[in-house]
Amino acid sequence: MITALLVIAILVVLIVAHELGHFIAAKIFKVRVEEFGVGYPPRAFLFGKIGETEYTFNWLPFGGFVRLFGDEGEKQHGSGSFVDAPRHVQALILVAGVLANAIVAWGLFAGALALGIPRVLDSKSTNENAHLVVADVVAGSPAEAAGIASGDEIVSVRDESGSELAVPTPDTVMDFVRSRAGKQIFVTYERAGTTTVAALRPAHAVISDNVGMPAIGVALVLVSTDPLSATDALKESFYRTKDAFKQVGGGLWTILRGVLAGKPNLSDVVGPVGLVGVVSDAATHGFANVLALAGFISVNLAIINLIPIPALDGGRLLLLAIETVSRRKAPHILIQILNLLGVVLIAILMITVTYQDIARLFS
Repeated sequence: MITALLVIAILVVLIVAHELGHFIAAKIFKVRVEEFGVGYPPRAFLFGKIGETEYTFNWLPFGGFVRLFGDEGEKQHGSGSFVDAPRHVQALILVAGVLANAIVAWGLFAGALALGIPRVLDSKSTNENAHLVVADVVAGSPAEAAGIASGDEIVSVRDESGSELAVPTPDTVMDFVRSRAGKQIFVTYERAGTTTVAALRPAHAVISDNVGMPAIGVALVLVSTDPLSATDALKESFYRTKDAFKQVGGGLWTILRGVLAGKPNLSDVVGPVGLVGVVSDAATHGFANVLALAGFISVNLAIINLIPIPALDGGRLLLLAIETVSRRKAPHILIQILNLLGVVLIAILMITVTYQDIARLFS
């Protein structure tokens, strides 16, 4: 129950932040904002009214909205009307919501890094706690045969004579392995609090692009959970946010390619029900991990809103682009039909991923 409330809180904050982006941009460009609402109607109560804008709290606590004067379908014209604003202004107001989610993601990642979450190091400094972690294992390699898996923490590496790397690093492990081709070595690793010793022999032809180099078939990285200073966290968060956009965008493109090929695969897509489990897992590892997950969700919302589906910001941006090229406004009835189709498509997707979430619970 608590986790479900946390999921709702995260989604409300991120969606309200998205709408706040629209709100701020509308105010900058003198487009009248009639209502800024937390939650969805029906209205619970009015916080107050400042200028022409009402600030409300609504009964359905799953997000928020901004109601602009002269928005699509409103048929309101005149000073401050959204539809009467130049098309580039309309586009900037629509994009502002996506930008807000990107900025929030950056802030959330920075907060998580300042509290301390796992991050990969280029090298280990003397005052930094770092752990050597298996990032990947080559299929059919000695490491895989010995039971080593991604995520395992390497504690030590030694050979038959007792020579040991007490504080191993990726480079020292590589050098250690290279000099012991065909000789048995012992890798001590930790997984879920359990320490295991694996006996294996470095072999040639483990790595396809370097068949002459003895290897055990693992990619290793140094990982630290030490908190960063505020300045370093903000810098590192920029790259975290960029990587999150690449990861989410790449995943979305993979799904789209499957759809275009007639083989849609939504098995890895998590819906609202599945999100409860994901947030629960993050919460068990501390509040910093919840912040990082919220940042990742914010990136998802940003990219999803850019999808050119009617009823989403991306669909409205596409329509604006078509109107700009054709130099004519789309018929009102066409906009209504497209929005209806967009809502139906989104509803079908939500039902599909929710069904998969529930199916996973019983699988």
